[in-house]
Amino acid sequence: MIAEKIPTAVTRYFSAIEEKAPDAWVACFAEQGTSYEPGAPTPLQGHASLRQFLVGVLGAFEKIAMTQDHVFQSGNRVAVKFTGRGTGKNGRSVLFEGIDIFEINQEGKIQTMWGYWNPAAMLAQLQG
Repeated sequence: MIAEKIPTAVTRYFSAIEEKAPDAWVACFAEQGTSYEPGAPTPLQGHASLRQFLVGVLGAFEKIAMTQDHVFQSGNRVAVKFTGRGTGKNGRSVLFEGIDIFEINQEGKIQTMWGYWNPAAMLAQLQG
């Protein structure tokens, strides 16, 4: 039953970010899972590419947390409106919001994820 696996997959995805655990985050994705991130010139596909991306993002943060404000599920897809809060390595606070849309496969892994948020605005807050 794929519908029951979706909340677990999404919760693990957001928890791994807060824990700053790239390997746990990557494990949420199928082996050839794809993430369409704003600002990335091409889709991120496969565990190596996904891990490299997240390590880069997390490297700017001392602390980061993302709350799932609203979760909407339809079949094997789920849209999450989130709020992210963090403290950069430089001590600056950051607040950002967005929507992530997940497509979950039969194994309960993220097959495809589409991110809608503004990385430039987040970086501007971190850099002051």
